[in-house]
Amino acid sequence: MRFSLVNPPWTFEHSVYFGCRHPHLPLEYGYSKALLEKAGHTVQIVDGQLDGLTYEQIRQSIVSFRPDFTVITTAPSYLFWRCAPPELRVPQELVREIGSAGGTLVAVGPHASTTPRSTLNKLGVDIVVMGECEEVLPRLASEGEAADSTCYRSLDGVRLQGSVHASDMAALPALHWDRQTLAKHSHHHHRFDAEPQGPGAEMETSRGCPYHCTFCAKDNFRNVFRRRPMDVIAEELDGLVASGVEYIYFIDEIFLPYRDVLEVIASREIKFGIQTRIDLWKEDMIDLLGRAGCVSIEAGVESITEAGRNRLDKKCKISTAELTDRLLYAKQRVPFVQANLLDSQDDDPSEVKEWREHLRAHGVWANEPVPLFSYPGSPDYTKQWGNPDDHAWERAHEEYLKTFNEFSDVQDQQPTPLVQLELASPRHD
Repeated sequence: MRFSLVNPPWTFEHSVYFGCRHPHLPLEYGYSKALLEKAGHTVQIVDGQLDGLTYEQIRQSIVSFRPDFTVITTAPSYLFWRCAPPELRVPQELVREIGSAGGTLVAVGPHASTTPRSTLNKLGVDIVVMGECEEVLPRLASEGEAADSTCYRSLDGVRLQGSVHASDMAALPALHWDRQTLAKHSHHHHRFDAEPQGPGAEMETSRGCPYHCTFCAKDNFRNVFRRRPMDVIAEELDGLVASGVEYIYFIDEIFLPYRDVLEVIASREIKFGIQTRIDLWKEDMIDLLGRAGCVSIEAGVESITEAGRNRLDKKCKISTAELTDRLLYAKQRVPFVQANLLDSQDDDPSEVKEWREHLRAHGVWANEPVPLFSYPGSPDYTKQWGNPDDHAWERAHEEYLKTFNEFSDVQDQQPTPLVQLELASPRHD
């Protein structure tokens, strides 16, 4: 079988989207390609975002390849599955352009995982994959609609087959990207200590998170914590270093203080960034983190009060004063440290301002509290409205626009209602 794995040419005008606008390596497609090729299939990755392709250029690539299956993701990369654009405008436009040239059309991503029925209908694809897709795609070639973790149309209506899939991280190989692809990857995600001198890359040492914070949309993908084997991590690191990569951002939901991982990274002499919880790091491990080459820490603090963190179910066992001390200690060893805050509308704005100014006076960046979007698939959404239904994204989006007058500084100041964004898609003409 022949598979086209397509990352759309993403645009984010008027979107409620909190992620980075730059292209990132499509890790989910890297794993999928390796497993598909191991099973004897022929695969191409078409990255519309990284290569700046138009819809027509993507279509021409697919027409030339003549795939049996064309896979389209509903989020820019694994890094942003937990904060994807709520609307499906871009994938809708791509599906319309591809049409029958793509063979069996398959959607993967957070929308397909959390709201499979509405994603199937909005996109007009043949199948959606529920959960992590790497191990499911090879089964589609041999089992078709009988494969578990899929949603598709049958004579009896829309059918959900099995449950959401979580990949076996021990079965996923080390990724080996070609030099040409990496050379295009000039962006160093969340790096602020120096200008890039060589390519950047992303990879993961683990997947999932043992915590269940109310705001995190991971119930249906990248949920259960799983580590990758150390030899696989080392092999992938070696390949990136040999290809000239200067900086790696680890997309782990929560990069934990594992000594064996840090020692393997340290021996490669490469710069890297992480996202983590600073409350889990003791001073000796922060020391090792700095020696290993970490130049960027994005630390989820979320609220400056114990009561606020408890409401978010952070399970944080240290005080705000201790969090502050740990952030300042990290800044002495890592060039850039950021404390992430959410606008839960519980913290006193004047106290938040005072705390942010104190951190910034010591070199730690603390962002303006970001308005909280209740993503379908997060405990916060389920607490308010129950399990996500076919109107989950519209409901969460409408509530977000109703609640907040000011938005994240990475968004347009006036996001457009979701229903208008999707109705503006050519698929609705």
